Amino acid sequence: MNATLASPPPQTSDMTPYILGRLPDIPLEKVGCPRRAKLEIDLLLLAIESLQLGGAEQVLEMAKELGLDSVIKNRLSLWRMRSTNPLRRAHSRRLLSIDEAKALTIVACQLSRRYTVTIRQLLTEQQMLSSKSLPPECNFRLSEYLDLFRSHFRSRMNPRRSMVVTYAENDKLNELAIDLLSKLLFCTGTAGMERFWVSLFDGELK
Repeated sequence: MNATLASPPPQTSDMTPYILGRLPDIPLEKVGCPRRAKLEIDLLLLAIESLQLGGAEQVLEMAKELGLDSVIKNRLSLWRMRSTNPLRRAHSRRLLSIDEAKALTIVACQLSRRYTVTIRQLLTEQQMLSSKSLPPECNFRLSEYLDLFRSHFRSRMNPRRSMVVTYAENDKLNELAIDLLSKLLFCTGTAGMERFWVSLFDGELK
């Protein structure tokens, strides 16, 4: 059920995880992350989950490995953070704090590095199929990723949202899934995490 009133994000521990300092603080006019940042981070995690079953558990494991479990404490806290994505069926009006957004971004980027080879292979296969005007179903691994992404997207996003409606066709959702793979690969590059983080706030700076 959607929350009716905005509520502040839960407080993290007194000791802020050191790794959060890898990403710069963004001087925003309003408290909490803007709409676009919440949407982009959640979709990036959705793409990671579509690379392999059990992706949500990997997010929690990586958070613990990086010392971010004081921010991403458990499945419920992860779900609450991701539910700030305004496209979600269970959209919550709670704020997503900068520290929470940093933690999710760092985890997503670290997981993308784990899957670098797979991501490169999928993008290469997609380019090859596209150059021959062949559908993605011609490659099992690519087709499997796209099937999982479409399933995750449609089960979790609100079909009444105008932006979700634009992805009603498989081809449109496939394009989004491939675009997210490109963003994941970008995050694995030199300073990719930092550059992706800053890009989330384009047009939002004071």
